[in-house]
Amino acid sequence: QVQLVESGGGWVQTGGSLRLSCAVSGFTINKYRMSWFRQAPGKEREFVAGVEWSGRYTYYGDSVKGRFTISRDNAKNLVALQMNSLKPEDTAVYYCAATSGYAHIKTMSAYNYWGQGTQVTVSS
Repeated sequence: QVQLVESGGGWVQTGGSLRLSCAVSGFTINKYRMSWFRQAPGKEREFVAGVEWSGRYTYYGDSVKGRFTISRDNAKNLVALQMNSLKPEDTAVYYCAATSGYAHIKTMSAYNYWGQGTQVTVSS
């Protein structure tokens, strides 16, 4: 059974940090590109960060560049998102996702598997 389980969300003040983790079971992530997306209330889901198979290449949404860092551990089947200098506009549900395809990494429809999400709330 395929599962992507996010953890590490919570409440933090502006300027604080959180580290999200995504534990994957049911497949090995070394054949998948992995990403984080987020969805704020009343807004569309958006790309946050993505990482290629080996972890060598990473991609970020414009609003999080320089503040967030995505990483992966293929041996442990884990993906992480380190979030620093958090802002109230980062408040959202954060989703881990996996794609086996070759579309642009920001293409949401290309993702095969999704987690249930973890809430991140940043207070001002």
